[in-house]
Amino acid sequence: MHDLLRAIPTGITAFLATNLDDLVILTLLFSQVNSTFRHRHIVIGQYLGFCTLVIASLVGFFGGLVLPSHWMGLLGLVPITIGLNGLLNLNSDSSSPTELETESSYASAFTSFMSPQTYSVAAITIANGSDNVGIYMPLFANTVFSELLVIIGVFLLLVGVWCYVAYKLTCQSAIANLLTRYGDNCVPFVLIGLGVFIILDSASLTPIALTVTCIILMGIIKTIQTTKLKFVSL
Repeated sequence: MHDLLRAIPTGITAFLATNLDDLVILTLLFSQVNSTFRHRHIVIGQYLGFCTLVIASLVGFFGGLVLPSHWMGLLGLVPITIGLNGLLNLNSDSSSPTELETESSYASAFTSFMSPQTYSVAAITIANGSDNVGIYMPLFANTVFSELLVIIGVFLLLVGVWCYVAYKLTCQSAIANLLTRYGDNCVPFVLIGLGVFIILDSASLTPIALTVTCIILMGIIKTIQTTKLKFVSL
């Protein structure tokens, strides 16, 4: 019972870490509702796309049935790497309102290209969900079946909450602008924390070894960034 109760905050944390940007995109989509693009298209499309990401992530759970848990726990390095990369790129890669408006225009393009409109929203959710799969796979790999069901249940509940909150935000432009400006700054820290939890909970690495590994990862990410800058400048 204790493990099942622990699965609830774990599911909430994982969802928030991977879907904060979706909240902004959903807000923009809801602001585009008209006679042909309805609220139900957005809600059903979001569920369809999110369920596709969850199904793709179940590879981690079935892999965990075959491989030792302390090996699968090393997949926690994936969200840590994503978080460190985002942290080191806060100044250069943070999403701006202009970029998000571009994504919203992509939604219109998908809507005209894919009919019915539901599939256009699902396509956007899937295209924006690469981080979801990278984080859900190690999370699922480190859970038993009962915990997996609880986490997925929390995910599905929060998708509905996310749609409702996004709908309400369309009437609160100041809140939407605040989320757009500062939301991305919080995501890297949540991702790193989630990855640390996965690794320590599975006893894959000791705290000291994990700290050293994170420092090495930061050095690798920084080296790759520097190499890219030099290549672009040539």
